[in-house]
Amino acid sequence: MSQAVETSGAMPKATFSAKDFLGRYSLHVTLLVMIVLSTLISPSFLSGGNIANMLLQAAPLGIVVIGQACVILVRGLDLSVASVMATAAVIATSFSGQDSDTLAVFALAIGVGLATGLANGLLVAKRNVSPFLATLATMIVLQGMRSAYTQGAPSGNVPPFFRVIGSELFHGVPYNLIIMVVLAAVFSVLLSKTIFGRQVYITGGNPVTARLLGINSDRVTILCYVFSGGLAALAGLILSGFVGIVDNWVGRGFEIDSIVAAVMGGVALSGGRGTIPGALLGAAILVVVFNAVLLMGMPIQLQIIIKGVVIVVAAAFYVRRSA
Repeated sequence: MSQAVETSGAMPKATFSAKDFLGRYSLHVTLLVMIVLSTLISPSFLSGGNIANMLLQAAPLGIVVIGQACVILVRGLDLSVASVMATAAVIATSFSGQDSDTLAVFALAIGVGLATGLANGLLVAKRNVSPFLATLATMIVLQGMRSAYTQGAPSGNVPPFFRVIGSELFHGVPYNLIIMVVLAAVFSVLLSKTIFGRQVYITGGNPVTARLLGINSDRVTILCYVFSGGLAALAGLILSGFVGIVDNWVGRGFEIDSIVAAVMGGVALSGGRGTIPGALLGAAILVVVFNAVLLMGMPIQLQIIIKGVVIVVAAAFYVRRSA
């Protein structure tokens, strides 16, 4: 009898479920599969030079993805990030090109990014403009201001400091990757361990509940857009240092890539669900895919087609996960 009682009271044995495992680690598995396939397609994929190049390219996208994820968490979108990046890059070349101008360049570029984010946030939160239209409008305004300032042909040199953080390594690790990792850690803690982070998730998950709890949803939304604008400006400065030259379209495509990366990484377009590490995993998958396409020597037209296919697959993946 006692044996029967002991048996009935025993803890159930843990069983392995492939479905649960894939549900939990699907992004990690996808990234691993993409790395293996890319290595099979091109053995030079895992060469030291190519890995360093991928990390250098991944950091600016990762920084933008962090800000984009914050905006999506509160049910928004930021289409102005690429234009903010280009504007920051133009600012970087608008001075003498010496390190003595680094502080002025940084302050002005980040200030423009923060102001753009503030404008986006105010339009969305206070004027109830749709995130798509609000950020599309600021994107166009920045494009027009850039074109008027540069007359369509920007010139000048990026200060050496930005070239260092954008394209050089510290003991084999890119400076820009270190910056991205620090920012990822800061925003991960901000979202998961602070009152503001809980307010972000509640605001995105259920705005009505947020109001009933006394959360200032407008303030939370505006701050998320400000974060996105500031991070996009920083990414633009870093990318200008990596490229070494600047034009009016630095960062083109980052608005779509950052949204796709965040969604692939589990940040729900409906708001209130997702993490920074997950969004960065989505960015890593995109970087691996695009790098493999380049190594295969495909023409630019085919690269664009493959990029579109990746976006469609990511959208379908999101719909399936949200069902």
